[in-house]
Amino acid sequence: MGMHPNDRSRLTFMVRYAARHPERIVPHARRLARDTVLRLKSPDHVSYYRAVMRSDAARSDEGAVGSHTHDSWLKIGQLQFDYLVSHGFKPGMRMLEIGCGNLRAGRLFIDYLDPGGYYGLDISPDILLAAQRTLAEIGLQEKLPHLTLVRDLKLAFLPADHFDVVHAHSVFSHSPMEVIEECLAHVGRVMKPDGFFDFTFDRTDGAEHHVLREDFYYRTETLVALAGRYGLSARFMTDWEKLPHQQSKLRITRPAELRYISFAPPREGECHDDGRQGCSGFRESWGSLGFACRGWQQSGDPCF
Repeated sequence: MGMHPNDRSRLTFMVRYAARHPERIVPHARRLARDTVLRLKSPDHVSYYRAVMRSDAARSDEGAVGSHTHDSWLKIGQLQFDYLVSHGFKPGMRMLEIGCGNLRAGRLFIDYLDPGGYYGLDISPDILLAAQRTLAEIGLQEKLPHLTLVRDLKLAFLPADHFDVVHAHSVFSHSPMEVIEECLAHVGRVMKPDGFFDFTFDRTDGAEHHVLREDFYYRTETLVALAGRYGLSARFMTDWEKLPHQQSKLRITRPAELRYISFAPPREGECHDDGRQGCSGFRESWGSLGFACRGWQQSGDPCF
């Protein structure tokens, strides 16, 4: 596939952009230097981006979640909330927000939902402390939201068939493919059969690329195919495109015939009763909680 003219990783794009915005050259150079140091110190992407969030949150909690002004923070949160309500979001539902941040939208979800109906996850302890401050400042303590630190998206500690809505805003736009795949491999298990998972992403029609390992650009068909690999259906949300937001949105659903089967991973060489081998890689990939048939099983299909 050829390079797209708006590929932000291309040298020609960066030169043109610098010529149009010379005032941003020095801040970009500082960001590049900081990110290089953080990458060298970090063993994996989650550790790296946790360090990025710590650095950003030290300057501004709202800036760390991508809002450069308080007005922008309020507006983007309201945009997410209004969109879900227009798609049938109800107070009695249970919601999982992946990458809840400092509750830019979460404060509205929490206030709207019944007590205990909101579960927020984030990889950043610093931003979760900011989320606690948001709760206290707004006075939402009686809503008893869950705010949980994670270091992966296997979601193994959450119950099956539990959430009506799973939501991830501006998370996959900062995630390499392996992080997105890990989420899609496991998210269907925690969704109710009639639930859905909405996530935004930075869309490109050209070559997929990243900028400083912070911003990742994907083709729609890549993410649709990835969801399909785990038995999930993905729909491009065209009505979201009409709203004032630069990212695009996909909605993931579980086909009615999709079933999840949990099991304890076998010990080395004990994968099958009939003596067949070859599950050690499967066990390493899925950890202590896995699912037959790569995480999913169509009704009536054999698992092995």
